[in-house]
Order: sequence, then C-alpha cells, then structure tokens
Amino acid sequence: MSKPDLYVSLVVGSNCDIESIALRSVLESFGVRVTLHLIGRPNDFIDVLSGEDLNDQIDYLILNFHGDEGRFCMPELGPEIYELNEPKGEFFGPQEISNYCKLKDVKVIASGCTLGEKQLANAFLKSGCHSYLGPNDYIDGNANLMFLIRFMYEIIANKRTQQEAIELAKSIDEETSMYQLYFA
Repeated sequence: MSKPDLYVSLVVGSNCDIESIALRSVLESFGVRVTLHLIGRPNDFIDVLSGEDLNDQIDYLILNFHGDEGRFCMPELGPEIYELNEPKGEFFGPQEISNYCKLKDVKVIASGCTLGEKQLANAFLKSGCHSYLGPNDYIDGNANLMFLIRFMYEIIANKRTQQEAIELAKSIDEETSMYQLYFA
C-alpha cells in the first residue's frame, strides 16, 4: 500500500455500525488509512478521548454517534457491569468531555444529531482540539453520511481547505447545512 492521503480514526457509537462501515469503505477507497474504534462502554470512549487509544498520526477524529441535546448517546450497562469510576448513564455531554478529553491539535468531527451544539464544541476546544465540526440539530442519517463523504472527497480529491470543503458539503441540502465549524 502506498502512503495514505489522510489518517482518520473512526469512533463508532451504539447502533451506528452500518453508516460507519459505509464511511470506512468510502474513505479507504479515497486512499485514507482508517483506524476503527468500536465503543461498547464509556471507558472505551474515554480511552479514545484521552488519546490513550489513538495512533500518533491522525488528521481527523470522526465520532460517529447518535446524539441528543448536545450529548453523545452511550450504551447503558447494567449496574454490575460498570468499572470502578466509570461514568454511568446513557449520555456523555460537555462535562464528561471537559473531564476526560485531551486531544491536542486534533480536528474533530462529531457526526450525530445535535453534536454540533456550541456548549459541546467549546468543551472539545478547551481540551486543545484544533477544530470541532458537527450538526447543530437533528440531522437525517443519510444526509449525515453524505456530508462526510462530500467533505472528505473535497479535502482529498480536490485539495480544498477544511473551510472550503465544509461549505461545499453544507450546500448539498437543508439537512447538511446543519453542520457548524468551531475553532479555539
């Protein structure tokens, strides 16, 4: 394999596997090296957010989750399954991001409903992220996938800047226009 055009870590939340498989296939056909992280419990997500379970070389961190009211939807485990000091509950929001995230200079894309809300974005940016991108409302799943494909296509095939690629991907339709970009 020749040197990849980009390095992407794709983090997959509960019930997001079909879209993630499609996205991974498309990205790999574009020449991207994709590292897949399947999240089964909050500590799996913390390992990624802390950088402990990330490769040294990463251009984009795509967090493909369902979202609700600016929070990541997490698998809810039985009380006896949680590890000591593991966050419990069905959501992972700005407070948890502030507590666990250490992503210095990483470009983060959170592709789930409402994961582009300002409070969540600010929590990521305060952790040291380069930028944060996500939809600020309840986006259709197909539109979400189309946004990501178009965005990455423009970055890779047409050598667009991140801002140019975002504007082109947002222009697909009303749904994709929900994506918001935040910088520190």
